[in-house]
Amino acid sequence: MAKKNELGREKKKRHWSRDDSELTLLTVPTLVWFLLFSYVPMAGMIIAFKDFKIHGNFIQSLFKSEWVGLKNFKFMVTSPDAWTALRNTLGYNIIFIVLGIVLPVALAIMINQIHGKRLAKTYQTAMFMPYFLSWVVVSSVVWAFLSYDKGIVNSWMTNNGGEPVQWYMEKKYWPLFLILLNLWKGIGNGMIIYLATISGIDPSYYEAAVIDGATKWQQTKYITLPSMKTVIVIMFILSVGNIFSSDFGLFYQVPRNSNSLFDVTYTIDVMVYTSLKSATLGMASAAAFFQSVARCLMILGANAIVKRIDPDSAMI
Repeated sequence: MAKKNELGREKKKRHWSRDDSELTLLTVPTLVWFLLFSYVPMAGMIIAFKDFKIHGNFIQSLFKSEWVGLKNFKFMVTSPDAWTALRNTLGYNIIFIVLGIVLPVALAIMINQIHGKRLAKTYQTAMFMPYFLSWVVVSSVVWAFLSYDKGIVNSWMTNNGGEPVQWYMEKKYWPLFLILLNLWKGIGNGMIIYLATISGIDPSYYEAAVIDGATKWQQTKYITLPSMKTVIVIMFILSVGNIFSSDFGLFYQVPRNSNSLFDVTYTIDVMVYTSLKSATLGMASAAAFFQSVARCLMILGANAIVKRIDPDSAMI
C-alpha cells in the first residue's frame, strides 16, 4: 500500500517533460490561426449595434460610428421581407436535415453491401465529386439545361412538339430544383462519413448473425443502424445548428438572383448580402450576429434534448 501511495504521489508531481514541450509547439500554429481568424474578428460584432459609416480606416470608423443599440435588429423584424427570409430558411433546412440524414445513411448501407470493391469505389467517387464543385459552376450547368433560348430541356421539348418554358420566371418549380441540387451536391459527403462508421463495425457481429440465419435486412436493423446511431445523432445535432443559415450560392447564384423567384429563394443569407450591397453594414452584421447566436442555442437545445433521451449519444 505504501508503494502504491508513493507511485500515486510521483504521478501527481510529474514535471513538464520534453514530450509536453513538443506537443505544445505542435499546437501553436493552430492556436495562432484560431486567435487571428476566429477570436480577434469577434470584436467586429460591435458593428451590429452601430450605424457603421466610413471615417478613415476601419478602426476609426468603428469608434466614430454612431451607437444605435438594437435598431439594426429591429430592421430584421420590421422588414416586410423578413418573414419570407425566415420562412424559406427554416422550411428548406427542415427538408435538408431530414433528407440529408435518411438518404446518405441508406446509400452508405447499400454501397457497403456491394461485393466488388472497384465498383463500390466507383460509386463513392461519382457521388462524392459534386461536393467539390462551386455553386458558380453548378449555376452554369443549370443554366445550360434551363435557359429559355438554348437550354437543353427547352430544346428537347420544342423538338417533341412542346412549348418552351421560362424556367427562371416560374417559381413553382424551384423549391424542387433547389432541394434536388442540394442533395446532389451534398449527399456524397454525408455518405462517406456513414461509410467510415460502417467500416468500423466489428465483422464478428455479422459473422455471428449469419450463423444464426439473419437476413441482410435483419443485420442492417439490429447491427448496422444501432452501431451508426451515435454518428447519426451527432450529424443531426450539427445540422440543427445550421437551421437558421442557408447556402448563399444555392439560393442566390443558381437562380441567378431572378426577381420572379424572390418568394422561394430569399433566405437570411441572401438578406445579409443584399444589406451589404445597399451599404447597410450594421444591418448585415445584425443578421449575421443573430444567426451565430441562433446556431449556438439550437445546438445546445438539440444536444439537451438528445441528452435527456439518450445520454450516451449527446455531444456535450
